[in-house]
Amino acid sequence: MKSAAANPIRIVGVTHRYRKKMALDDVTLELPAGRLVGLIGPDGVGKSTLLGLVTGAKALQTGELSVLGGKMSDPSHRRNICPAIAFMPQGLGRNLYSELSVRENLEFFSRLFGQDATERETRIAPLLSATGLAPFSDRLMGKLSGGMKQKLGLCCALIHDPQLLVLDEPTTGVDPLSRQQFWELISAIRIQSPQLSLLVSTAYMDEAEQFDEIVAMDAGRILFDGSPASLRGDSDNLETAYRSLLQSGQSGLTATTRTFEWNDDNEPVIVAEGLTRRFGDFTAVDNVDFTIHRGEIFGFLGSNGCGKSTTMKMLTGLLPATAGKALLFGKPVDARDREARRLTGYMSQAFSLYGELTVRQNLWLHARIFELSDKEARISALTRRFGLAEHLDELANALPLGIKQRLSLAVAVIHRPRVLILDEPTSGVDPEARDDFWRLLFELSRQDSVTIFVSTHFMTEAEKCDRVSLMHAGKVLAIGSPAELTEAAGAETLEEAFVTALKTAEPPSPVIAPEIPPQSANRSAEGFIQRSSAYALRESIEVLRDPVRLAFAFVGSAFLMLVFCFGISLDIEDLKFAVLDYSKGPESRAYIAEIEGSRYFVPTDPLSTVEEGNRRLREGDVSFVLELPPDFGRKIKAREPTEVMVTVDGAIPFKGETVEGYVNGLHQDFLDTYASGLGLTSDPPARLEPRFRYNQSFESIASMAPGIPAILLIMLPAILAAVSVARERELGSVTNFYVTPTTRLEFLVGKQTPYIVIGFANFLLLAAMTVLVFDVPLKGDPLPLAIGGLLYIWAATSFGLLVATLTSSQVAAVFATTIASVVPTIQFSGLLQPVSTLDGVSKTIGSLWPSSYFLHLNVGAFTKGLGWEALLPDVLALACFGPLFTLLAVILLRQQER
Repeated sequence: MKSAAANPIRIVGVTHRYRKKMALDDVTLELPAGRLVGLIGPDGVGKSTLLGLVTGAKALQTGELSVLGGKMSDPSHRRNICPAIAFMPQGLGRNLYSELSVRENLEFFSRLFGQDATERETRIAPLLSATGLAPFSDRLMGKLSGGMKQKLGLCCALIHDPQLLVLDEPTTGVDPLSRQQFWELISAIRIQSPQLSLLVSTAYMDEAEQFDEIVAMDAGRILFDGSPASLRGDSDNLETAYRSLLQSGQSGLTATTRTFEWNDDNEPVIVAEGLTRRFGDFTAVDNVDFTIHRGEIFGFLGSNGCGKSTTMKMLTGLLPATAGKALLFGKPVDARDREARRLTGYMSQAFSLYGELTVRQNLWLHARIFELSDKEARISALTRRFGLAEHLDELANALPLGIKQRLSLAVAVIHRPRVLILDEPTSGVDPEARDDFWRLLFELSRQDSVTIFVSTHFMTEAEKCDRVSLMHAGKVLAIGSPAELTEAAGAETLEEAFVTALKTAEPPSPVIAPEIPPQSANRSAEGFIQRSSAYALRESIEVLRDPVRLAFAFVGSAFLMLVFCFGISLDIEDLKFAVLDYSKGPESRAYIAEIEGSRYFVPTDPLSTVEEGNRRLREGDVSFVLELPPDFGRKIKAREPTEVMVTVDGAIPFKGETVEGYVNGLHQDFLDTYASGLGLTSDPPARLEPRFRYNQSFESIASMAPGIPAILLIMLPAILAAVSVARERELGSVTNFYVTPTTRLEFLVGKQTPYIVIGFANFLLLAAMTVLVFDVPLKGDPLPLAIGGLLYIWAATSFGLLVATLTSSQVAAVFATTIASVVPTIQFSGLLQPVSTLDGVSKTIGSLWPSSYFLHLNVGAFTKGLGWEALLPDVLALACFGPLFTLLAVILLRQQER
């Protein structure tokens, strides 16, 4: 492969659309190699789309794009340069795995790039040491602070010596000290590896000042391409110059500032006294005290993971306090107090609205929840204020991060609350939108006396607050106005004072570049087994650490087996009946005794009237009513024709027909017995004598217990496999599949393997339950049954993968897989009637569905005692479905995002 310095990124006439929305509009750009290039611009202007195209995560629509000496439209070139590119997508730890530890995440990425155990250790150790993550190597990623997540993401990106490192807003949502350390680490890495090219998007203008080159974008177009100094020109700073650029050359656009008039006599609205919250042995918030007054804008600053979000949740009632008090308007915080909830607006750090609803629908939903009388006017005003007009009919999940935040802000203030609690509300939002939002906060605070409690990592925002609280490791370090805190620390800026306070509370480790040995020449970057096993191992760890999936995988099948076999019985036994006997003679009593002596029916209290019988049938007390006429005894003795009225509950036709057949049989038995007692012959010329070869007792459990696994073993493994792929899409970790050398087959086989093992374990469990719990012996050969069961599980998980390629969410995957697997299994596989008796399309479906062959195999082995010769056709048929479904899934799975 050529060196990165000889292969700059060339973009010519690239246009990209998401349906009707233009993301990139005829972009032409050449980015130098070996330099740090930054993309800046408002949210939704196409920065992430451009980065996705450069890394190969997104498919090129129109235009030409060359990266590292070849065209990205060429699949073979994309595959060849995957080991030379590393990509960190937007969002804290979005490409990482929360159920895996720090080390396990690194090991997963190492395996994807073909590194053996020795090389993994020699590369992981210096990365952990350089980033200060070594003491936390066994901590789950989901429990890391934001700064630590980004450091881990960078370690995972550097594990394979990339030539091009692409970072999409890597420090959004990270505290100033962690951001400072992150960029110090990047600088140290660049000094050690000067050939490394970096392409970065950022929402922080102070970060962009450090870049070698800046590309400013707006509305999918390039506005500026050059050095930061060229863009800054005569402006005071880069942010001012950037705003002027967005205003088509109009200079002097600055953020709105106001003079704050603070009155300490204002009544307290939010009070925290000794507020403490513990999670087991971990203390997230430790004895916090502060008071926020009416109309005050109170800023909450702190390192990632210091307890800011936990404190805010306690003040809204979302979390109970372990100790201390939280007061709102002088009353203890109570999540059940509806009036307090009407007075409070809350915006969580994570996007918590309804992704399946459009922007308009989310706004209308919350307007109805708060019973606004001016819904339409309020929504219209917020739509204009937050720049949501162009996105009203877009799904919330499809919005760029910044637009999602704007929508969350609009929902938080839709009911005109008296208190606003905002947890990093502008994280990932562009400067212009941040200014617009803070103008609104000023209006709410100064004009409407709304109390605002806001956490932020933007120091320009913190400086606008009336007072600021500095927090670290669950404790409040200092409270005061920005000027007071700056002066007390002897610093020039609030950010410098904040960083000084954090360093004083916990001195950070020195930032050094990791001394990573060169990539070994004999690495197996093309290894199918290594990459598929990397996904299989990771999936297994996640399942074992997720109690919900683990219970569903191992307990769900056993529970449903018990429910179906014990709860659904085709046996007609112990059905209640009632008799209206007008004869009351010995013959009628003998007739009734014949029916009572059957194991099918149980007598109830005799009837006195026809109306009483109808009532008991209507109420479901009895299954049928027997009415004997007054002359029943006389006519029986005289061998004269007589009628016995049987009124059967036919609400369930199958049950009603069975009852009718049993009563007819008992009626004929009585007549034969009575005739024989009189010495009369009633035998017909020919007599039918049924014999049952299998299931001689004719009990439904003998067919239900071997039959139900056909449903469970195609439904549950298929759901688990489908959800595993859909979950990757929802969490964003599917990007790792897009930008690594992993092929579609490797990805699917790796995701599928753990669920084949789990499914086969379920097969063995259900087989054991059939024998031990339901007392149905295994009469046939167990070897073909086991092989057929394994092939059936393979087919089921492959079918789940196939469904997952056609769905976009876990919920859709579950519903689609359940319906698509259960319906044909019940209707067309022979569970209710033999496939040979079906006609047309039904018979075709039954013949082409794996459950038909597994049902015949399982029932044949258990109930019929069949061996290899009889079961071999079923085994061979089942062997075809797994490869077929897997092949279809490989064809339909996208290697790039559209």
